[in-house]
Amino acid sequence: MLEKLFSRKSRDFYLPGQEIKLDKSFSFSDFSYEKDPLSMCKNRLAFAMLMFALVFGVISFRLFDVCVLNAAPRSEKVASAADDDTFYALPENPIKRADIVDRNGTIIATSLPTVNLYANPSKIINPQRAAQKLAAVLPDIRYEDILAKLTKKGSFVYIKRNLSPSQQYQINYLGIPGLEFEDGEKRIYPHKNLFAQLIGSTNIDNIGISGMEKELDARLRESDIPVKLTIDAGLQDTIRRELDEGIKKFKALGGVAILMDVNTAEVIAMVSLPDYDPNNITAKVDDRALFNFATKGVYEPGSVLKVFNAAFGLEKGHIKLTDRFDATKPLKLRYNTIKDYRGENRWLTLQEILIYSSNIGSAQIALKIGKEKQRAFLKNLGLFDEISHFEVAEKAKPMLPRRWGEETTATVAYGYGISITPLHLITAFSAVVNGGVYHEPTLLANDTNREEHRVISLNTSKKMRQLLRGVVVEGSGKRANVLGYEVAGKTGTAQKLVNGKYINKKVMTSFLGTFPASNPKYALMLMLDEPKGSKETWGFVTSGWNTVPTAGKIITAIAPQLNIKANYDLDELRRNRIIEASYER
Repeated sequence: MLEKLFSRKSRDFYLPGQEIKLDKSFSFSDFSYEKDPLSMCKNRLAFAMLMFALVFGVISFRLFDVCVLNAAPRSEKVASAADDDTFYALPENPIKRADIVDRNGTIIATSLPTVNLYANPSKIINPQRAAQKLAAVLPDIRYEDILAKLTKKGSFVYIKRNLSPSQQYQINYLGIPGLEFEDGEKRIYPHKNLFAQLIGSTNIDNIGISGMEKELDARLRESDIPVKLTIDAGLQDTIRRELDEGIKKFKALGGVAILMDVNTAEVIAMVSLPDYDPNNITAKVDDRALFNFATKGVYEPGSVLKVFNAAFGLEKGHIKLTDRFDATKPLKLRYNTIKDYRGENRWLTLQEILIYSSNIGSAQIALKIGKEKQRAFLKNLGLFDEISHFEVAEKAKPMLPRRWGEETTATVAYGYGISITPLHLITAFSAVVNGGVYHEPTLLANDTNREEHRVISLNTSKKMRQLLRGVVVEGSGKRANVLGYEVAGKTGTAQKLVNGKYINKKVMTSFLGTFPASNPKYALMLMLDEPKGSKETWGFVTSGWNTVPTAGKIITAIAPQLNIKANYDLDELRRNRIIEASYER
Protein backbone atom coordinates (compact mmCIF):
# COMPACT_ATOMS: atom_id res chain seq x y z
CA MET A 1 0.00 0.00 0.00
CA LEU A 2 2.92 2.34 0.77
CA GLU A 3 4.51 1.53 -2.53
CA LYS A 4 1.28 2.39 -4.26
CA LEU A 5 1.01 5.67 -2.41
CA PHE A 6 4.50 6.88 -3.23
CA SER A 7 4.85 5.35 -6.64
CA ARG A 8 6.07 7.73 -9.34
CA LYS A 9 4.89 5.54 -12.21
CA SER A 10 1.30 6.65 -12.16
CA ARG A 11 1.97 10.36 -11.89
CA ASP A 12 5.19 12.32 -11.67
CA PHE A 13 3.63 15.60 -10.60
CA TYR A 14 1.01 16.37 -7.94
CA LEU A 15 -0.94 19.42 -7.24
CA PRO A 16 -1.08 20.59 -3.65
CA GLY A 17 -3.17 18.11 -1.69
CA GLN A 18 -3.26 15.53 -4.44
CA GLU A 19 -0.53 13.53 -2.83
CA ILE A 20 -2.89 12.46 -0.02
CA LYS A 21 -5.11 9.60 -1.08
CA LEU A 22 -7.47 7.53 1.11
CA ASP A 23 -8.00 3.92 0.39
CA LYS A 24 -11.55 2.79 1.43
CA SER A 25 -10.29 -0.72 1.88
CA PHE A 26 -8.40 0.54 4.93
CA SER A 27 -11.62 1.10 7.01
CA PHE A 28 -13.34 -1.62 8.99
CA SER A 29 -16.51 -3.08 7.57
CA ASP A 30 -18.75 -1.72 10.37
CA PHE A 31 -17.28 1.77 10.30
CA SER A 32 -18.33 4.52 7.96
CA TYR A 33 -15.98 7.37 7.44
CA GLU A 34 -18.92 9.69 6.69
CA LYS A 35 -19.98 9.46 10.43
CA ASP A 36 -18.03 11.63 12.78
CA PRO A 37 -17.77 10.95 16.61
CA LEU A 38 -20.50 13.51 17.46
CA SER A 39 -23.03 11.76 15.24
CA MET A 40 -22.16 8.42 16.79
CA CYS A 41 -22.76 9.83 20.32
CA LYS A 42 -26.16 11.20 19.29
CA ASN A 43 -27.20 7.90 17.78
CA ARG A 44 -26.20 5.92 20.85
CA LEU A 45 -28.01 8.36 23.15
CA ALA A 46 -31.15 8.05 21.08
CA PHE A 47 -30.92 4.26 21.23
CA ALA A 48 -30.53 4.32 25.02
CA MET A 49 -33.56 6.63 25.37
CA LEU A 50 -35.58 4.30 23.21
CA MET A 51 -34.71 1.30 25.38
CA PHE A 52 -35.60 3.16 28.61
CA ALA A 53 -38.92 4.20 27.12
CA LEU A 54 -39.61 0.60 26.14
CA VAL A 55 -38.86 -0.70 29.67
CA PHE A 56 -41.02 1.96 31.33
CA GLY A 57 -43.79 1.22 28.87
CA VAL A 58 -43.77 -2.47 29.80
CA ILE A 59 -43.84 -1.63 33.52
CA SER A 60 -46.68 0.88 33.08
CA PHE A 61 -48.73 -1.61 31.11
CA ARG A 62 -48.21 -4.29 33.76
CA LEU A 63 -49.27 -1.92 36.59
CA PHE A 64 -52.39 -0.94 34.64
CA ASP A 65 -53.21 -4.60 34.07
CA VAL A 66 -52.79 -5.56 37.74
CA CYS A 67 -54.36 -2.51 39.37
CA VAL A 68 -57.20 -1.76 36.96
CA LEU A 69 -58.04 -4.66 34.69
CA ASN A 70 -57.59 -7.41 37.32
CA ALA A 71 -58.58 -5.50 40.50
CA ALA A 72 -60.86 -8.20 41.95
CA PRO A 73 -62.02 -8.07 45.62
CA ARG A 74 -59.72 -9.67 48.18
CA SER A 75 -62.26 -12.39 48.96
CA GLU A 76 -62.36 -13.36 45.27
CA LYS A 77 -58.57 -13.34 45.15
CA VAL A 78 -58.37 -15.65 48.15
CA ALA A 79 -61.02 -17.95 46.68
CA SER A 80 -59.25 -17.99 43.32
CA ALA A 81 -55.94 -18.74 45.02
CA ALA A 82 -57.56 -21.58 46.90
CA ASP A 83 -59.10 -22.98 43.73
CA ASP A 84 -55.77 -22.82 41.92
CA ASP A 85 -53.91 -24.35 44.91
CA THR A 86 -51.71 -21.26 44.97
CA PHE A 87 -49.70 -20.80 48.17
CA TYR A 88 -48.86 -17.31 49.39
CA ALA A 89 -46.17 -17.39 52.07
CA LEU A 90 -46.63 -15.02 54.99
CA PRO A 91 -43.81 -13.88 57.25
CA GLU A 92 -43.43 -16.17 60.25
CA ASN A 93 -44.66 -14.77 63.56
CA PRO A 94 -41.68 -14.61 65.95
CA ILE A 95 -44.05 -15.08 68.92
CA LYS A 96 -45.02 -18.73 69.43
CA ARG A 97 -47.53 -18.36 72.31
CA ALA A 98 -50.91 -16.71 71.79
CA ASP A 99 -52.20 -13.77 73.81
CA ILE A 100 -55.02 -14.05 76.35
CA VAL A 101 -57.53 -11.18 76.31
CA ASP A 102 -60.63 -10.34 78.34
CA ARG A 103 -64.17 -10.03 76.94
CA ASN A 104 -63.42 -6.46 75.77
CA GLY A 105 -60.08 -7.27 74.12
CA THR A 106 -57.89 -6.02 76.98
CA ILE A 107 -54.63 -7.97 77.05
CA ILE A 108 -54.28 -10.14 80.14
CA ALA A 109 -51.26 -12.21 79.08
CA THR A 110 -48.90 -11.66 76.16
CA SER A 111 -45.41 -12.59 74.98
CA LEU A 112 -42.56 -10.30 73.98
CA PRO A 113 -39.60 -11.22 71.74
CA THR A 114 -36.32 -11.51 73.59
CA VAL A 115 -32.92 -13.21 73.34
CA ASN A 116 -31.14 -15.82 75.43
CA LEU A 117 -27.39 -15.96 75.99
CA TYR A 118 -25.67 -19.32 75.75
CA ALA A 119 -22.07 -20.43 75.51
CA ASN A 120 -19.97 -23.18 73.96
CA PRO A 121 -17.46 -23.83 76.78
CA SER A 122 -15.07 -25.63 74.43
CA LYS A 123 -14.58 -22.38 72.48
CA ILE A 124 -14.02 -20.12 75.49
CA ILE A 125 -10.31 -19.28 75.46
CA ASN A 126 -10.06 -17.63 78.88
CA PRO A 127 -13.06 -18.63 81.06
CA GLN A 128 -11.93 -16.56 84.05
CA ARG A 129 -11.63 -13.34 82.07
CA ALA A 130 -14.86 -14.04 80.18
CA ALA A 131 -16.74 -14.70 83.43
CA GLN A 132 -15.39 -11.48 84.90
CA LYS A 133 -16.60 -9.42 81.95
CA LEU A 134 -20.00 -11.11 81.89
CA ALA A 135 -20.49 -10.58 85.62
CA ALA A 136 -19.98 -6.85 85.08
CA VAL A 137 -22.75 -6.81 82.45
CA LEU A 138 -25.03 -9.22 84.34
CA PRO A 139 -24.87 -8.11 87.99
CA ASP A 140 -27.74 -10.43 89.01
CA ILE A 141 -25.56 -13.49 88.30
CA ARG A 142 -22.53 -14.23 90.50
CA TYR A 143 -19.08 -14.49 88.96
CA GLU A 144 -18.66 -17.97 90.44
CA ASP A 145 -21.85 -19.21 88.80
CA ILE A 146 -20.85 -17.87 85.39
CA LEU A 147 -17.37 -19.39 85.70
CA ALA A 148 -18.86 -22.76 86.64
CA LYS A 149 -20.95 -22.73 83.47
CA LEU A 150 -18.08 -21.64 81.24
CA THR A 151 -15.85 -24.44 82.51
CA LYS A 152 -18.42 -27.21 82.10
CA LYS A 153 -17.80 -30.04 79.72
CA GLY A 154 -19.90 -29.98 76.59
CA SER A 155 -20.75 -27.57 73.82
CA PHE A 156 -23.89 -25.85 75.12
CA VAL A 157 -24.89 -24.13 78.35
CA TYR A 158 -27.34 -21.29 79.03
CA ILE A 159 -25.82 -18.25 80.72
CA LYS A 160 -28.95 -16.09 81.03
CA ARG A 161 -32.46 -16.07 79.57
CA ASN A 162 -34.39 -13.00 78.45
CA LEU A 163 -31.65 -10.42 78.09
CA SER A 164 -32.51 -6.76 77.83
CA PRO A 165 -31.48 -5.00 74.57
CA SER A 166 -28.81 -3.11 76.51
CA GLN A 167 -27.33 -6.33 77.91
CA GLN A 168 -27.30 -7.93 74.48
CA TYR A 169 -25.46 -4.93 73.01
CA GLN A 170 -22.85 -4.86 75.78
CA ILE A 171 -22.18 -8.60 75.59
CA ASN A 172 -21.95 -8.46 71.82
CA TYR A 173 -19.50 -5.57 72.15
CA LEU A 174 -17.24 -7.73 74.36
CA GLY A 175 -16.51 -9.90 71.33
CA ILE A 176 -15.85 -13.06 73.35
CA PRO A 177 -15.63 -16.14 71.07
CA GLY A 178 -17.96 -18.95 72.16
CA LEU A 179 -20.82 -16.73 73.27
CA GLU A 180 -23.96 -16.84 71.13
CA PHE A 181 -27.51 -15.46 71.19
CA GLU A 182 -30.76 -17.34 70.69
CA ASP A 183 -34.16 -15.87 69.83
CA GLY A 184 -36.79 -16.40 72.53
CA GLU A 185 -39.90 -14.91 74.09
CA LYS A 186 -40.97 -13.90 77.56
CA ARG A 187 -44.49 -14.15 78.99
CA ILE A 188 -45.75 -10.87 80.39
CA TYR A 189 -48.77 -10.23 82.63
CA PRO A 190 -49.55 -6.47 82.40
CA HIS A 191 -52.04 -6.52 85.29
CA LYS A 192 -49.63 -8.23 87.71
CA ASN A 193 -51.59 -9.77 90.64
CA LEU A 194 -55.07 -9.15 89.22
CA PHE A 195 -55.43 -12.52 87.46
CA ALA A 196 -52.73 -14.42 89.33
CA GLN A 197 -54.28 -17.82 90.13
CA LEU A 198 -56.85 -17.62 87.32
CA ILE A 199 -54.43 -17.17 84.41
CA GLY A 200 -51.50 -18.87 86.14
CA SER A 201 -48.01 -18.63 84.71
CA THR A 202 -45.37 -20.29 82.51
CA ASN A 203 -41.92 -21.65 83.28
CA ILE A 204 -38.63 -20.42 81.89
CA ASP A 205 -39.25 -22.39 78.68
CA ASN A 206 -42.61 -20.62 78.20
CA ILE A 207 -44.66 -23.74 78.98
CA GLY A 208 -47.77 -23.34 81.13
CA ILE A 209 -47.36 -24.61 84.70
CA SER A 210 -50.55 -23.37 86.39
CA GLY A 211 -53.98 -21.88 85.81
CA MET A 212 -55.28 -21.36 82.29
CA GLU A 213 -51.72 -21.26 80.97
CA LYS A 214 -51.40 -24.93 81.88
CA GLU A 215 -54.93 -26.08 81.03
CA LEU A 216 -54.87 -24.43 77.58
CA ASP A 217 -51.14 -24.86 76.95
CA ALA A 218 -51.56 -26.81 73.71
CA ARG A 219 -54.06 -24.29 72.30
CA LEU A 220 -51.85 -21.34 73.21
CA ARG A 221 -48.79 -22.89 71.52
CA GLU A 222 -50.51 -24.23 68.39
CA SER A 223 -52.18 -20.99 67.28
CA ASP A 224 -51.26 -17.33 67.56
CA ILE A 225 -54.95 -16.30 67.56
CA PRO A 226 -55.70 -14.69 70.96
CA VAL A 227 -57.81 -16.63 73.46
CA LYS A 228 -60.80 -14.49 74.41
CA LEU A 229 -62.23 -14.89 77.92
CA THR A 230 -65.55 -14.09 79.57
CA ILE A 231 -63.65 -12.17 82.26
CA ASP A 232 -64.02 -8.39 82.47
CA ALA A 233 -60.77 -6.75 83.62
CA GLY A 234 -62.52 -3.67 85.00
CA LEU A 235 -64.95 -5.67 87.13
CA GLN A 236 -62.14 -7.96 88.24
CA ASP A 237 -60.19 -4.96 89.49
CA THR A 238 -63.20 -3.49 91.33
CA ILE A 239 -64.10 -6.76 93.03
CA ARG A 240 -60.50 -7.49 94.02
CA ARG A 241 -60.14 -4.05 95.59
CA GLU A 242 -63.35 -4.35 97.63
CA LEU A 243 -62.57 -7.92 98.69
CA ASP A 244 -59.07 -6.92 99.77
CA GLU A 245 -60.50 -4.10 101.88
CA GLY A 246 -62.97 -6.52 103.47
CA ILE A 247 -60.20 -8.99 104.32
CA LYS A 248 -58.13 -6.25 105.94
CA LYS A 249 -61.10 -4.78 107.80
CA PHE A 250 -62.17 -8.08 109.33
CA LYS A 251 -58.62 -9.44 109.62
CA ALA A 252 -59.42 -12.59 107.64
CA LEU A 253 -56.82 -15.06 106.41
CA GLY A 254 -58.09 -14.78 102.87
CA GLY A 255 -61.17 -14.57 100.69
CA VAL A 256 -62.87 -15.52 97.43
CA ALA A 257 -65.22 -13.63 95.13
CA ILE A 258 -66.88 -14.93 91.95
CA LEU A 259 -69.24 -13.01 89.67
CA MET A 260 -71.24 -15.13 87.20
CA ASP A 261 -73.81 -14.52 84.49
CA VAL A 262 -76.70 -16.65 85.80
CA ASN A 263 -78.18 -17.28 82.35
CA THR A 264 -74.99 -18.60 80.72
CA ALA A 265 -72.74 -19.54 83.69
CA GLU A 266 -69.99 -17.40 82.17
CA VAL A 267 -67.55 -16.27 84.85
CA ILE A 268 -67.25 -12.46 84.70
CA ALA A 269 -64.75 -12.16 87.57
CA MET A 270 -62.92 -14.60 89.85
CA VAL A 271 -60.65 -13.47 92.68
CA SER A 272 -58.77 -15.51 95.27
CA LEU A 273 -56.76 -13.68 97.93
CA PRO A 274 -53.95 -13.61 98.91
CA ASP A 275 -52.34 -13.68 95.49
CA TYR A 276 -48.95 -13.06 93.83
CA ASP A 277 -47.30 -11.39 90.84
CA PRO A 278 -46.79 -13.99 88.05
CA ASN A 279 -44.18 -11.70 86.43
CA ASN A 280 -41.88 -12.38 89.39
CA ILE A 281 -42.23 -16.16 89.53
CA THR A 282 -38.71 -16.65 90.90
CA ALA A 283 -39.52 -14.72 94.07
CA LYS A 284 -40.48 -16.60 97.20
CA VAL A 285 -44.27 -16.84 97.22
CA ASP A 286 -46.39 -18.11 100.11
CA ASP A 287 -48.18 -21.40 99.38
CA ARG A 288 -51.56 -19.86 100.23
CA ALA A 289 -51.00 -17.15 97.62
CA LEU A 290 -50.36 -19.79 94.95
CA PHE A 291 -53.56 -21.63 95.90
CA ASN A 292 -56.73 -20.86 93.90
CA PHE A 293 -59.39 -21.31 96.58
CA ALA A 294 -62.19 -20.47 94.12
CA THR A 295 -61.74 -23.70 92.15
CA LYS A 296 -59.67 -25.95 94.39
CA GLY A 297 -60.57 -24.96 97.95
CA VAL A 298 -63.20 -27.37 99.31
CA TYR A 299 -64.97 -26.41 102.53
CA GLU A 300 -68.21 -27.00 104.40
CA PRO A 301 -70.25 -23.98 103.24
CA GLY A 302 -72.79 -23.77 106.04
CA SER A 303 -76.28 -22.34 105.70
CA VAL A 304 -76.03 -21.36 102.02
CA LEU A 305 -76.90 -25.01 101.29
CA LYS A 306 -80.36 -24.33 102.73
CA VAL A 307 -81.15 -22.75 99.36
CA PHE A 308 -80.95 -26.11 97.60
CA ASN A 309 -82.77 -27.89 100.40
CA ALA A 310 -85.74 -25.51 100.13
CA ALA A 311 -85.74 -25.56 96.31
CA PHE A 312 -85.96 -29.34 96.13
CA GLY A 313 -88.68 -29.48 98.78
CA LEU A 314 -90.82 -27.05 96.78
CA GLU A 315 -90.05 -28.71 93.45
CA LYS A 316 -91.22 -32.17 94.46
CA GLY A 317 -94.18 -30.96 96.50
CA HIS A 318 -92.82 -32.22 99.81
CA ILE A 319 -93.35 -28.77 101.33
CA LYS A 320 -95.39 -25.66 100.61
CA LEU A 321 -94.80 -21.99 101.27
CA THR A 322 -97.50 -22.10 103.93
CA ASP A 323 -96.11 -25.11 105.81
CA ARG A 324 -94.87 -24.57 109.37
CA PHE A 325 -92.09 -26.43 111.19
CA ASP A 326 -91.50 -26.86 114.89
CA ALA A 327 -88.37 -25.00 115.96
CA THR A 328 -89.36 -24.58 119.60
CA LYS A 329 -86.69 -26.98 120.80
CA PRO A 330 -83.54 -28.73 119.51
CA LEU A 331 -83.98 -31.64 117.11
CA LYS A 332 -82.58 -34.82 118.63
CA LEU A 333 -81.26 -37.54 116.34
CA ARG A 334 -79.53 -40.79 117.17
CA TYR A 335 -76.00 -39.43 117.37
CA ASN A 336 -76.55 -35.69 117.10
CA THR A 337 -78.63 -32.85 118.48
CA ILE A 338 -79.37 -30.00 116.08
CA LYS A 339 -79.72 -26.49 117.48
CA ASP A 340 -80.32 -23.04 116.07
CA TYR A 341 -77.88 -20.15 116.47
CA ARG A 342 -79.80 -17.48 118.35
CA GLY A 343 -83.01 -19.33 117.50
CA GLU A 344 -86.58 -18.00 117.50
CA ASN A 345 -87.83 -20.95 119.58
CA ARG A 346 -91.19 -21.12 117.82
CA TRP A 347 -92.94 -22.61 114.80
CA LEU A 348 -91.48 -21.26 111.53
CA THR A 349 -92.67 -21.00 107.92
CA LEU A 350 -90.33 -21.78 105.02
CA GLN A 351 -89.70 -18.06 104.56
CA GLU A 352 -88.80 -17.71 108.23
CA ILE A 353 -86.53 -20.77 108.13
CA LEU A 354 -84.45 -18.96 105.49
CA ILE A 355 -84.71 -15.52 107.08
CA TYR A 356 -83.57 -16.72 110.51
CA SER A 357 -81.39 -19.48 109.03
CA SER A 358 -82.94 -22.21 111.16
CA ASN A 359 -80.92 -25.43 111.25
CA ILE A 360 -83.80 -27.24 112.98
CA GLY A 361 -86.36 -26.30 110.31
CA SER A 362 -84.03 -27.07 107.41
CA ALA A 363 -83.12 -30.48 108.87
CA GLN A 364 -86.83 -31.33 109.22
CA ILE A 365 -87.40 -30.52 105.54
CA ALA A 366 -84.50 -32.78 104.52
CA LEU A 367 -85.71 -35.67 106.66
CA LYS A 368 -89.15 -35.29 105.10
CA ILE A 369 -87.62 -35.49 101.62
CA GLY A 370 -85.39 -38.50 102.35
CA LYS A 371 -81.73 -39.22 101.73
CA GLU A 372 -82.07 -40.87 98.31
CA LYS A 373 -83.96 -37.96 96.76
CA GLN A 374 -81.69 -35.49 98.50
CA ARG A 375 -78.57 -37.14 97.07
CA ALA A 376 -80.06 -37.34 93.59
CA PHE A 377 -81.00 -33.65 93.58
CA LEU A 378 -77.61 -32.43 94.84
CA LYS A 379 -75.86 -34.60 92.27
CA ASN A 380 -78.03 -33.13 89.51
CA LEU A 381 -76.82 -29.69 90.65
CA GLY A 382 -73.23 -30.78 90.05
CA LEU A 383 -72.26 -30.82 93.73
CA PHE A 384 -70.86 -34.36 93.68
CA ASP A 385 -68.42 -34.18 90.75
CA GLU A 386 -65.42 -32.18 89.67
CA ILE A 387 -66.25 -29.49 87.10
CA SER A 388 -63.87 -31.02 84.59
CA HIS A 389 -64.83 -28.71 81.72
CA PHE A 390 -63.67 -25.58 83.54
CA GLU A 391 -60.55 -24.07 81.93
CA VAL A 392 -58.08 -23.91 84.84
CA ALA A 393 -55.70 -26.65 85.86
CA GLU A 394 -56.43 -26.46 89.60
CA LYS A 395 -59.81 -28.08 90.19
CA ALA A 396 -61.09 -30.12 93.13
CA LYS A 397 -63.69 -32.82 93.49
CA PRO A 398 -66.20 -32.40 96.34
CA MET A 399 -65.56 -34.42 99.48
CA LEU A 400 -68.52 -36.65 100.37
CA PRO A 401 -69.20 -38.81 103.44
CA ARG A 402 -68.63 -42.54 103.11
CA ARG A 403 -72.02 -43.29 104.65
CA TRP A 404 -75.12 -41.21 103.96
CA GLY A 405 -77.58 -41.94 106.75
CA GLU A 406 -80.15 -39.93 108.67
CA GLU A 407 -77.50 -37.85 110.42
CA THR A 408 -75.86 -36.86 107.14
CA THR A 409 -79.22 -36.08 105.53
CA ALA A 410 -80.00 -33.66 108.35
CA THR A 411 -76.58 -31.98 108.58
CA VAL A 412 -76.20 -31.55 104.81
CA ALA A 413 -79.49 -29.65 104.86
CA TYR A 414 -77.78 -26.80 106.72
CA GLY A 415 -74.31 -27.05 105.20
CA TYR A 416 -72.27 -29.65 107.07
CA GLY A 417 -71.20 -33.11 105.98
CA ILE A 418 -70.06 -32.32 102.42
CA SER A 419 -67.26 -30.02 101.28
CA ILE A 420 -67.43 -28.23 97.94
CA THR A 421 -65.68 -25.36 96.17
CA PRO A 422 -67.00 -21.80 95.75
CA LEU A 423 -67.30 -22.49 92.00
CA HIS A 424 -69.63 -25.43 92.69
CA LEU A 425 -71.77 -23.23 94.95
CA ILE A 426 -72.28 -20.31 92.60
CA THR A 427 -72.94 -22.54 89.59
CA ALA A 428 -75.66 -24.48 91.42
CA PHE A 429 -77.09 -21.25 92.86
CA SER A 430 -77.31 -19.72 89.37
CA ALA A 431 -79.37 -22.71 88.24
CA VAL A 432 -81.84 -22.18 91.09
CA VAL A 433 -82.45 -18.47 90.35
CA ASN A 434 -82.15 -18.32 86.54
CA GLY A 435 -85.35 -20.23 85.86
CA GLY A 436 -84.12 -23.70 86.79
CA VAL A 437 -81.49 -24.57 84.15
CA TYR A 438 -77.99 -25.78 85.09
CA HIS A 439 -75.14 -24.65 82.81
CA GLU A 440 -71.55 -25.79 83.09
CA PRO A 441 -69.40 -22.78 84.04
CA THR A 442 -66.83 -21.45 81.58
CA LEU A 443 -64.09 -18.86 81.16
CA LEU A 444 -64.05 -18.92 77.34
CA ALA A 445 -66.14 -16.50 75.32
CA ASN A 446 -68.57 -18.12 72.86
CA ASP A 447 -68.02 -21.56 74.36
CA THR A 448 -71.01 -23.64 73.24
CA ASN A 449 -69.55 -27.06 74.00
CA ARG A 450 -71.04 -27.24 77.50
CA GLU A 451 -73.60 -29.34 79.30
CA GLU A 452 -76.93 -27.88 80.38
CA HIS A 453 -80.06 -29.45 81.86
CA ARG A 454 -83.09 -28.47 83.88
CA VAL A 455 -82.97 -28.96 87.64
CA ILE A 456 -86.17 -27.24 88.83
CA SER A 457 -89.21 -25.70 87.16
CA LEU A 458 -89.58 -22.03 86.31
CA ASN A 459 -92.33 -21.69 88.90
CA THR A 460 -90.12 -23.08 91.68
CA SER A 461 -87.31 -20.75 90.61
CA LYS A 462 -89.63 -17.74 90.93
CA LYS A 463 -90.67 -18.83 94.41
CA MET A 464 -87.04 -19.20 95.46
CA ARG A 465 -86.22 -15.69 94.26
CA GLN A 466 -89.02 -14.32 96.41
CA LEU A 467 -87.85 -16.28 99.43
CA LEU A 468 -84.23 -15.17 98.95
CA ARG A 469 -85.30 -11.57 98.51
CA GLY A 470 -86.92 -11.82 101.92
CA VAL A 471 -83.61 -12.94 103.47
CA VAL A 472 -81.91 -9.74 102.26
CA VAL A 473 -84.80 -7.45 103.17
CA GLU A 474 -85.64 -8.87 106.59
CA GLY A 475 -83.02 -11.45 107.53
CA SER A 476 -79.29 -11.89 107.96
CA GLY A 477 -78.56 -10.43 104.51
CA LYS A 478 -79.84 -6.91 105.30
CA ARG A 479 -76.42 -5.31 104.90
CA ALA A 480 -76.38 -6.39 101.25
CA ASN A 481 -79.73 -4.77 100.50
CA VAL A 482 -78.41 -2.21 98.02
CA LEU A 483 -81.12 0.32 97.27
CA GLY A 484 -82.49 0.04 93.72
CA TYR A 485 -80.91 -3.28 92.72
CA GLU A 486 -83.24 -5.86 94.35
CA VAL A 487 -80.55 -8.07 95.82
CA ALA A 488 -81.64 -11.55 96.90
CA GLY A 489 -79.46 -14.14 98.59
CA LYS A 490 -78.50 -16.35 101.50
CA THR A 491 -75.84 -16.17 104.18
CA GLY A 492 -73.77 -19.02 105.60
CA THR A 493 -71.40 -19.46 108.52
CA ALA A 494 -69.59 -22.75 109.07
CA GLN A 495 -67.22 -23.63 111.89
CA LYS A 496 -63.84 -24.95 110.79
CA LEU A 497 -62.86 -28.47 111.65
CA VAL A 498 -59.49 -28.45 113.47
CA ASN A 499 -57.99 -31.75 114.70
CA GLY A 500 -61.39 -33.42 114.49
CA LYS A 501 -63.22 -30.69 116.45
CA TYR A 502 -65.30 -27.71 115.34
CA ILE A 503 -63.98 -24.41 116.70
CA ASN A 504 -66.51 -21.66 117.48
CA LYS A 505 -64.44 -18.60 116.57
CA LYS A 506 -62.73 -20.17 113.53
CA VAL A 507 -65.36 -19.90 110.82
CA MET A 508 -65.76 -19.65 107.05
CA THR A 509 -68.43 -17.10 106.20
CA SER A 510 -70.23 -17.07 102.85
CA PHE A 511 -72.84 -15.10 100.93
CA LEU A 512 -74.65 -16.17 97.76
CA GLY A 513 -76.53 -13.33 96.10
CA THR A 514 -78.28 -12.47 92.84
CA PHE A 515 -79.53 -9.20 91.36
CA PRO A 516 -81.95 -7.92 90.28
CA ALA A 517 -84.23 -10.47 91.99
CA SER A 518 -87.21 -9.87 89.67
CA ASN A 519 -85.12 -10.72 86.61
CA PRO A 520 -81.76 -12.16 87.71
CA LYS A 521 -78.79 -11.41 85.54
CA TYR A 522 -75.78 -11.92 87.80
CA ALA A 523 -74.84 -13.99 90.83
CA LEU A 524 -72.14 -13.09 93.36
CA MET A 525 -70.42 -15.58 95.65
CA LEU A 526 -68.31 -14.24 98.50
CA MET A 527 -66.31 -16.12 101.14
CA LEU A 528 -64.06 -14.93 103.99
CA ASP A 529 -61.68 -17.30 105.78
CA GLU A 530 -61.58 -16.79 109.55
CA PRO A 531 -62.81 -13.20 109.85
CA LYS A 532 -62.32 -11.71 113.32
CA GLY A 533 -64.83 -9.93 115.51
CA SER A 534 -64.43 -6.25 116.34
CA LYS A 535 -66.18 -3.42 118.17
CA GLU A 536 -68.04 -2.61 114.99
CA THR A 537 -69.40 -6.18 114.77
CA TRP A 538 -69.97 -6.41 118.55
CA GLY A 539 -67.57 -9.34 118.57
CA PHE A 540 -69.69 -11.43 116.20
CA VAL A 541 -68.00 -13.34 113.37
CA THR A 542 -71.07 -14.62 111.52
CA SER A 543 -71.61 -13.88 107.83
CA GLY A 544 -74.14 -11.09 108.34
CA TRP A 545 -71.49 -8.96 110.06
CA ASN A 546 -68.59 -9.31 107.58
CA THR A 547 -69.23 -11.12 104.29
CA VAL A 548 -72.65 -9.53 103.72
CA PRO A 549 -71.57 -5.86 104.06
CA THR A 550 -68.56 -6.60 101.86
CA ALA A 551 -70.90 -8.07 99.24
CA GLY A 552 -73.09 -4.97 99.51
CA LYS A 553 -70.12 -2.72 98.74
CA ILE A 554 -69.15 -4.88 95.77
CA ILE A 555 -72.66 -4.82 94.29
CA THR A 556 -72.88 -1.04 94.80
CA ALA A 557 -69.60 -0.61 92.88
CA ILE A 558 -70.15 -3.09 90.03
CA ALA A 559 -73.86 -2.63 89.24
CA PRO A 560 -73.25 0.61 87.30
CA GLN A 561 -70.32 -1.03 85.50
CA LEU A 562 -72.66 -3.84 84.47
CA ASN A 563 -75.05 -1.21 83.07
CA ILE A 564 -77.85 -2.27 85.42
CA LYS A 565 -80.29 0.58 85.90
CA ALA A 566 -81.30 1.11 89.50
CA ASN A 567 -85.04 0.78 90.06
CA TYR A 568 -85.88 2.90 93.08
CA ASP A 569 -89.62 2.73 92.43
CA LEU A 570 -89.85 -0.83 93.74
CA ASP A 571 -88.27 0.12 97.05
CA GLU A 572 -90.47 3.20 97.31
CA LEU A 573 -93.62 1.15 96.71
CA ARG A 574 -92.54 -1.35 99.34
CA ARG A 575 -91.94 1.41 101.91
CA ASN A 576 -95.37 2.84 101.17
CA ARG A 577 -97.00 -0.55 101.70
CA ILE A 578 -95.21 -0.95 105.05
CA ILE A 579 -96.41 2.50 106.17
CA GLU A 580 -99.98 1.75 105.10
CA ALA A 581 -99.92 -1.61 106.90
CA SER A 582 -98.70 0.02 110.11
CA TYR A 583 -101.65 2.47 110.11
CA GLU A 584 -104.11 -0.34 109.44
CA ARG A 585 -102.92 -2.14 112.57
